[in-house]
Amino acid sequence: MSSSPQDAVTTLISAILQLVLQQDQQLERAMSQVFSLHKPTVAQQAQTVAHCGALLRRLNAYQALTGADQSLSALIAAYFSQVQSTANAQACWQQLSAPVQDGCPDWLEQLGQAELGADWPAERAALAQAAPRYIRVNKLKASKEQLQQALAQAGIQSQPVHGVDTALQITSDGALFQSTPFKQGWFEQQDAGSQLVAAALPVKPGSRVIDACAGAGGKTLALAAAMQSKGRLLAMDVEQWKLDNLQQRANRAGAANIETRLISSSKTIKRLAGKADYLLLDVPCSGSGVLRRNPDAKWRAPIRLAELQQLQQDILQRYSKMMAVSGELLYATCSIFPSENRRQIDLFLASRPDFVLLSDQQISPAVTGFDGFYYAHLRRISELY
Repeated sequence: MSSSPQDAVTTLISAILQLVLQQDQQLERAMSQVFSLHKPTVAQQAQTVAHCGALLRRLNAYQALTGADQSLSALIAAYFSQVQSTANAQACWQQLSAPVQDGCPDWLEQLGQAELGADWPAERAALAQAAPRYIRVNKLKASKEQLQQALAQAGIQSQPVHGVDTALQITSDGALFQSTPFKQGWFEQQDAGSQLVAAALPVKPGSRVIDACAGAGGKTLALAAAMQSKGRLLAMDVEQWKLDNLQQRANRAGAANIETRLISSSKTIKRLAGKADYLLLDVPCSGSGVLRRNPDAKWRAPIRLAELQQLQQDILQRYSKMMAVSGELLYATCSIFPSENRRQIDLFLASRPDFVLLSDQQISPAVTGFDGFYYAHLRRISELY
């Protein structure tokens, strides 16, 4: 007898969780490995992604509901019992503390309270929710209206996002990355908050722009579109494979002004002293603002915040020398913790009178429904400091 579709999804969930929880693999990599092996349908993949994310966002809660039986099968059963909202499951759920209901490990609860105080419970609850699905229209190739129409023809519904000019929220299921608009480079998947960060650096066509911590390149591609693919956009990172992936994405997007460069040593930065009209520093951080998208991160070792803060300040101090006088710098994180955000900027400005702060913004998951980000917009006003 063949298994039911639900049985197939449960098998996929079990296989993924085994890799994540027992072999310490990252969720995205585990899903890719399992999907490659089992070849599930698009619908089964979508269901599996949703269930794995929901389970891992509140892992400790479902573990508490299993009692003494901590097996994967018991964990998955506890999760589906809660999803089905049985009376017994609801009664057991209400006995859990609020932090556990929100899927918050003890170390994160202590850190969140220390960083945000009375604002932490609302942010914690927001980070326990499923993240909406946002895309950024690539205006090098299509308008927002053209993209919406093309997606609708592919059976994918979307709606504009208030306050984010380039964003659409996907409101239906569908094979987004198998659609013709994606293959043609009309959009990239990018959270609306991330799009706000990229838009905060007022690049212009013909500018000299450096994205010095480019990573996967979401913000690099947004900058290229804002520059109308005119001028020089140098995307830099310490990992070549990320730059290789970025180049492929740039080719699909028609972003012809992107040049990638590996940061192989401190000399790579020194050679670019005074060269940038605009500089984006999307620095390594705790990722506290994007935990709902990366829920497995909560169940690994606690964040080494002190080490990250030292790295952030080091990048600010050294990489900012790439700025030309009168140039503008955007410091950004995907964190909601002040010690990685405004406090880092205050520390930087105290030692660098050649920079002034123009504006900054904390993007709150609880307030906006977007992922959590921070940016500070600065200008270099002199060469000496």
